[in-house]
Amino acid sequence: MTQTYRAMQVTAPGVLDLVERETPKPGNGEVLIAVEACGICGADASDIENADPALQPPRVPGHEVVGRIVAIGENVPAIWGIGQRVGVGRKGGHCLECPQCRAGRFHLCPNQPIVGASCDGGYAEMMIARATGLVSIPEELSSEEAAPILCAGIATFNALKKSGAEAGDTVAVLGIGGLGHMAVQYARKMGFRVIAIGRGQDIAADALALGAHHYIDTQHEDAAEALKALGGAKAILSTPVHTAPVAALMPGLAPEGRMVLLGVGKDPLPVATGPLIGGERGVIGSITGSPYENERTLDFSVLTDVRPRIETMPLERAVDAYQRMRSGDVKFRMVLTMKGRTDAYQS
Repeated sequence: MTQTYRAMQVTAPGVLDLVERETPKPGNGEVLIAVEACGICGADASDIENADPALQPPRVPGHEVVGRIVAIGENVPAIWGIGQRVGVGRKGGHCLECPQCRAGRFHLCPNQPIVGASCDGGYAEMMIARATGLVSIPEELSSEEAAPILCAGIATFNALKKSGAEAGDTVAVLGIGGLGHMAVQYARKMGFRVIAIGRGQDIAADALALGAHHYIDTQHEDAAEALKALGGAKAILSTPVHTAPVAALMPGLAPEGRMVLLGVGKDPLPVATGPLIGGERGVIGSITGSPYENERTLDFSVLTDVRPRIETMPLERAVDAYQRMRSGDVKFRMVLTMKGRTDAYQS
């Protein structure tokens, strides 16, 4: 194993620099992962732009990480072994002690690191990870394909399961980007009537190719009225961070329908209480999931041939890849690869 590894760290808020670091040793309950791929997520923007300038060493972002275990600390369960391919998502490993963990709601554990924010992430050739946060990666998926599923995939997959919709129901997906393009695929494979909602005709063909039955262009029609004309949506998955389009779409919910929020923004969501009460409609939030749920998402992706649409760049071009993501100039996920230095994780 090499004595050092390369990483892209947030040297100052909004500034990513390629540096060389000393290879760490995993502590109690931890493993060392040689990273093969790391997806670039919209949530990385907050970690990069709002990084603590006083933090030393500076934080390494990235929370869609796939690689192989190269070292194991003490008290790591025997299910994890050297050379095994694993992944790590946004939630970095539950504590097994808090009330949420004792109730089996591991993804809501408040005592786990947030990968790329409160602990170093995967914009690097090496990464330390808690064993409780590890996800087993199926052989059928390449590391580049699997990486975005660890965040965008599980976020949308679990949101659909929580939506209350059943096979044959109408499900709408607002925003056909990194999250939305996964939601459309999963919704189609789950047997829903899928309505994709986006801005402009440039994404229409992609939305239909991904599995949508209908596409609504918000630049040319009232999306809520269009949904009502189709009978209303049993569930709407909302991926944008801005709340105005979400509020405007609320009338498109069918009675007992649910708006499921995935995009995290700063502005409050204005919601009229009358339609909620009168139609027993609801608004809920949904966040990723546990490592077990992540494995279920990966297995479903293999079973139904759902894959993220990705573009790849090597680690040293992380700045370019991040800027592409921020500009929206990518269909649909950027993934960093660690092939620039092939001896990074060899013994």
